[in-house]
Amino acid sequence: MRKERRVVIIDRDRCNPKKCPYNCMNVCPPQRSGKKVFSIDDEGFPVIDEELCIGCGICVKACNFNAVKIARIPAPIEEELVFRYGPNQFELYRLPLVNPGEVVGLVGQNGTGKSTSLKILAGLLRPNFGEYNKTFEWDDIIRRFRGTVLQNYFKALADGKLRVVYKPQQVDKIPHVIKDTVRSILMKYDERGIMDDVVKDLFLERILDRRTTQLSGGELQKLAIAIALERDANIYLLDEPSSYLDIRERLRVANVIYELTRKHGKTVVVAEHDLAMLDYMSDKVCLYYGVPGAFGIVSRPKSAREGINIFLNGYDPAENFLFRNVPIKFRTFVPEKIEAELEVVLKYPSMKKKLGSFELLVDGGQIRRGEVVGIAGPNAIGKTTFLKLIVGVLKPDEENYLPPSGVVMSYKPQYLQEFIGEDSWMTVIEKIRSANPRAMSDSWFRNFIVAPFNLEYLLDRRLDELSGGELQKVAIATTLARDADIYVLDEPGAYISAEDRFFVAKAIRELAQRKQCSVIVVEHDVLLLDYFSDRLIIFEGEPGVRGHASRPLSLREGMNRFLRYLGITFRRDPETYRPRINKIGSRLDVEQKAKGEYYYVEAS
Repeated sequence: MRKERRVVIIDRDRCNPKKCPYNCMNVCPPQRSGKKVFSIDDEGFPVIDEELCIGCGICVKACNFNAVKIARIPAPIEEELVFRYGPNQFELYRLPLVNPGEVVGLVGQNGTGKSTSLKILAGLLRPNFGEYNKTFEWDDIIRRFRGTVLQNYFKALADGKLRVVYKPQQVDKIPHVIKDTVRSILMKYDERGIMDDVVKDLFLERILDRRTTQLSGGELQKLAIAIALERDANIYLLDEPSSYLDIRERLRVANVIYELTRKHGKTVVVAEHDLAMLDYMSDKVCLYYGVPGAFGIVSRPKSAREGINIFLNGYDPAENFLFRNVPIKFRTFVPEKIEAELEVVLKYPSMKKKLGSFELLVDGGQIRRGEVVGIAGPNAIGKTTFLKLIVGVLKPDEENYLPPSGVVMSYKPQYLQEFIGEDSWMTVIEKIRSANPRAMSDSWFRNFIVAPFNLEYLLDRRLDELSGGELQKVAIATTLARDADIYVLDEPGAYISAEDRFFVAKAIRELAQRKQCSVIVVEHDVLLLDYFSDRLIIFEGEPGVRGHASRPLSLREGMNRFLRYLGITFRRDPETYRPRINKIGSRLDVEQKAKGEYYYVEAS
C-alpha cells in the first residue's frame, strides 16, 4: 500500500462566515478536547491546522455550505509540491516538462491546476513550494529545479532570454480592456509581420472593422489567438483555445498551432478539453489528476496517443495511480438499427424559416424511440433554430407544424441564462425538484447524474453563485430529470471538462436505452458525437446566410458526409477505438479520401 498524507481544503467561494455558526470547529473532536485545530483568520474564515487534524471528516458533514473537503495525497509526490495558494487552499504538484519545438497538451478535470501551471510557466505566478507566505527569488527557484528541464526554463525566463506569450482562458473579458476595432488591434500587436496570414488562416476578414464589443464569444476567441500568434516569442501558452468555436474553427486553430512548431520551431503549451483536437496537434500530453479544487498532480509527459488513452482508461500505469473507476470505451461498430422495428416518436415535415437575412431549410425526418440523434455543423448555420422549431418555440414560415400534443419534450437551451430565467434565487436542488419532485429519490438519477456530475456539493447553492461549468451540469441534470418522450440538448459539452463531457454522454446513452426515449443533441466535440450518436443530422450551407439540415442519416453515412465537408478523415485507435484525425496529406488521409471512406468504423 502506498502511504498517503492528508490535506484539508476550505473553499472560500462557498464558505460564508457571516451566515455560519462555525459548526465545523464546534464538532471537531480534537478541538473539543482543547487542541487548537481551528483558528479564524483576519477575514473571518476558519483555518484548519493540518498537523493536528485527524481526518475524521465530521467537519465536512457539519459544514452548512459544503465548503470543507479532506483529500488524501500520495506520499511519494509530497516533495514535488510546486505551488499552494494559501492555508487550506489548492496545491499543485509538479509542472509540465516543456521541450523546445513541441506542442505539449494539458488535459484533466477542471480545478486540477492547468491554468495555474500556465500562469507559472508564463511568470505570472512564482513557485512557492507550499510556503505561501514567502516570495522566492529566481535563484532559489532555479536551485529547486536543478537537474530538470525546468531549471533551464526558469533560468532563461529569469534572465530575460525566454519570451513567453500567454493567452488566458476568459476571452469574454477582452471588451472590458480593449474596445478598438479588430483591424487596429491586430496591426498594433503584429510583431512578426504575419497579420495578413493570420487573418486568412483564422477567417477574420468579415470582422476586421468591428469593435470588440460587437464580437461573439467565438470571434473573441479567434482574436485572442491571433494576437498571441502575432507576438514574437519563444513559447506560446494557450488556455482552452477551442472554447466557443465550432468544429471547423477548431480545426483551423489546431492547424495554425501545429504549423507554429513545424514551420517556425516555436514551443506551444495548450490546455484543451477537446480530445480530438488535442490529439491532432500535440506531440506530448501531460495528464492532470487529483481532487478538483483541492490538489492537482501533473503526470510525466507521454506521447499524445498514449496520454489520451491513459486518460480514457482512468489509470496511469507509470504512476500506478487510478483516477477514475470506470474506463471510457468507444463502440467498435456503427449502430445499424432496422428502422421498421423502431417506433416513430416524432415525425416532422420539410420546413423553412427566415430570421432576418438568414434562411434555414429543413429536410423532413423522423425521430425514433430509443435512439440518440446527434446534430453536427458550424456555428450560425441554424442548429439552434432547428431545435426551437422541433420543440415549438418557433413556428415555420409556411408549413403547419406543431409538436404532437401527446409527446412530452424536455429542452436545454444553448444559452444558460435562458435556463435560469427568473429562477436565479433558486438552489440547485430546488431547480431540479421543480422539473421532477421525485428525481432525487430515483436511484438511476443519483447514480448516473448526481454522482458523476459531482452535484452533491452544489445542491444547496443558488444558481447565480455557480460557475459556467457548474451551471451547465445543473442545466443538463434538470433537463434529464423531467419525465419526457424526447430530450433536446443544445451544446451540453460547452464549459465543462473532457471527463465531464463523457459522463454527460454516458448519461445520455443510458437514458435513451433505459427509458426507451429519444434524445436530440447539438454538439461540436466530434468524439462525443461518435460516442453517443445512433444517427446524425448534418447542417451545411453558408454561416449567417443560409443553412440546410439533412434528414437523420445513419452514423456512418452522416459522419462520412460531415467529415467530407470538413475535409478530414478518421482512423480508429486499436486500444480504445476512439476516432483519431489523420494528419492532412498523410498516407492514411490520402488513401481514405481516394476510397471515399472519411469515417472508418473498424479498428486499424
